[in-house]
Amino acid sequence: MAESGRARPADPDAADSWTESPVAGKKRAQHSPGLRTKYQSSAPGHCLRKVTLTKPTFCHSCSDFIWGLIGFLCEVCNFMCHEKCLKTLRSVCSCMTPSLVRVPVAHCFGPAGHKKRFCCVCRKQTEGNTALRCEVCELHVHADCAVFSCADCRSSHLDATLQQDTFHHHWREGNMPSASRCEVCRRSCGSSDVMAGMRCEWCGITSHAACYLGIPPECTLGRLRSMLLHPACVRLHSRNFSKMHCYRITESCSQELDNSDDVDASAAVSKDGQPAAPESGKQFLKVFDGDDAVKRGCFRSVSLLRATRNEEVVEAALRAFYLPDEPQNFELQEVRAMQCLHSDDILNRNGSPDNRSSLKDGADTWLLRAKPRGAEVIQVHAGWPRSGAAFASVSVSKNSTAASVLSEVLNQLDRKGEDSSNFSLMEVYMSSKQVQRQTLTPQENILEKLQEIRKMSVRQMNQTRFYIVENINRAVQVSLLIGGLPSLLAKEEYVQLIVEHLTIKSHLVTISHIYDSQGAVALQISCFSEAERIYMLAKDTTVNNKTLTSLVIPEILHKKLGDGICPLLVFVNPKSGGMKGRELLYGFRKLLNPHQVFDISNGGPLAGLHTFREVPRFRVLVCGGDGTVGWVLGVLEAVRHKLVCREPPIGIVPLGTGNDLARVLRWGTGYSGEDPHHILVSVDEADVVLMDRWTILLDAQDISEDGKDNGFLEPPKIVQMNNYFGLGIDAELSLDFHQAERTNLINSPAGSITKVCT
Repeated sequence: MAESGRARPADPDAADSWTESPVAGKKRAQHSPGLRTKYQSSAPGHCLRKVTLTKPTFCHSCSDFIWGLIGFLCEVCNFMCHEKCLKTLRSVCSCMTPSLVRVPVAHCFGPAGHKKRFCCVCRKQTEGNTALRCEVCELHVHADCAVFSCADCRSSHLDATLQQDTFHHHWREGNMPSASRCEVCRRSCGSSDVMAGMRCEWCGITSHAACYLGIPPECTLGRLRSMLLHPACVRLHSRNFSKMHCYRITESCSQELDNSDDVDASAAVSKDGQPAAPESGKQFLKVFDGDDAVKRGCFRSVSLLRATRNEEVVEAALRAFYLPDEPQNFELQEVRAMQCLHSDDILNRNGSPDNRSSLKDGADTWLLRAKPRGAEVIQVHAGWPRSGAAFASVSVSKNSTAASVLSEVLNQLDRKGEDSSNFSLMEVYMSSKQVQRQTLTPQENILEKLQEIRKMSVRQMNQTRFYIVENINRAVQVSLLIGGLPSLLAKEEYVQLIVEHLTIKSHLVTISHIYDSQGAVALQISCFSEAERIYMLAKDTTVNNKTLTSLVIPEILHKKLGDGICPLLVFVNPKSGGMKGRELLYGFRKLLNPHQVFDISNGGPLAGLHTFREVPRFRVLVCGGDGTVGWVLGVLEAVRHKLVCREPPIGIVPLGTGNDLARVLRWGTGYSGEDPHHILVSVDEADVVLMDRWTILLDAQDISEDGKDNGFLEPPKIVQMNNYFGLGIDAELSLDFHQAERTNLINSPAGSITKVCT
């Protein structure tokens, strides 16, 4: 669990999410709890205290206005509610999110849009260039909050190691339209003022946080189920690939955000835009959560009174790292000496106010450590579908090994008669951007393993989970589509090019498909490390001065598709229509399975058609101009003989300049920000009509300079015509006009599906 060239970071994404200056800690300063009374609630994790309101505030539970001057604030996640809502509170604290994960799935963070959203970690409004959102699910976070989120994204394909049982709702809190209605009580549950309400990211039903537990857990995928590619029908071997690679999401936008956290070290600014200056009688403590944070200089800042009890300081430090653990199990050590403070120091005194004194000058940098424990209780989750308990609680001591833990877990999970040697104990680190798995040896000492993780990072222990999995030799089949090769070559020539430029190992790699008209080949690779090497090497390889493209292709289990299922294949050109395709791409990935949504600028239409090659019936939606539609139709014509469904109906979302084909088929004159859900419903309800495509043959011409017949003739050209044939002059004029005016055309969503006939 370490990156090469660095000092074993606890989280491979932490260096990108935290700045290494004192400003990063001051931006997220956590105030000392003092001696105020805590209030209990029915939702776990919250540290609620009564506060005096100084500005209009809304309740995060019922989204109503809080009348009066008193509210109840969670000092971990900034949750605010009425006193009457404490008894019915169901929204868990951000520090408890890792315990709710069913199947760990990493997020794909990209730049957030311009709409008003709330951070799913600190619950404050996201703004500025440092806000992030997941490209697959409805997770919005600040850049410095992303490291405290966990891998709770949607599971969009079958996991080769961890299997889930019934397909359940995937609930996400907040960031819903204000007109949303609760599925249970039918009252309004959305809010544009606070982060409130729950929404299933598959079927789209919404509910109050106090009502959603009464909804049956099984998800039916909602209105779009007939066109949605069910996750159980998609298989993908992706151990060495990030989710960006699996979903073919370009990482250029994410890389631009790596340096967005740089701020001036002379002043610290909070999320509310107010300067973070220490108040009179208070002091900032720089707290590190482990040895890795000390090496990288990444800390959190805790603001507290100069006379504060030890357990209150430790509790404030735990809240700064979003940790739900008990303060008595932790202590603070001075970073410089790396020695625990003695009883005469203020941070270790628990007596009366007379026993308190001021903090030592210069001793404001501390390391949060877990106290040594002689025994612990861990939860081991089942790595197979279960109808009963999903995990077993096991007590581990100094002599507990992975083998002994496996035996006890099998007894608790009603598999007593089975041999524990047929199972393995797996450690899973649920980081927000990458899920790291490590299989423990039977002789591994579990207590020492826990201490090692906490020493590296206390926060990492909160995001680490143990699974019991069966030892099954699963065949590895990674599919890569390599494009950018010369077209119209023989099979032997393609094999020679692949061997020469990618140095493939013949016993691990086979060429399954060759698309000579597109200059692309599909590779089947039976080794994860070899697949990763070829993937990265292809992106840095040029053939005939053309850079190769490499895409990870999932396998669609078409036999599992239901009788009434006709999945939709979506192509989006993000560069069309004044870059409006970027938001459409995000909207379709959120509503559908991201494996059925393709960025046409990343590999072209061939990747999607190759993925759907064995699907007996599907539809196509092209988001772009007439040129994009013609591009898709041209590739479809070239590879149709390798598709089971050779003439899929095609719909259009007009994003171009002229959009004449979309006008004729009644898809409108241009896209003007319609809801992607309404577009998909229109596609599902559209009629199928026939459309003629014409083939133009340009005769051979004499290309001699003097005009004499010398036998050198230009070969004939074949051009496909969709709606009319031109030389490009009209298109150039339209493009110039569009770039000069930058006007948005009115769009009519009603349309018809095009049936391609040749």
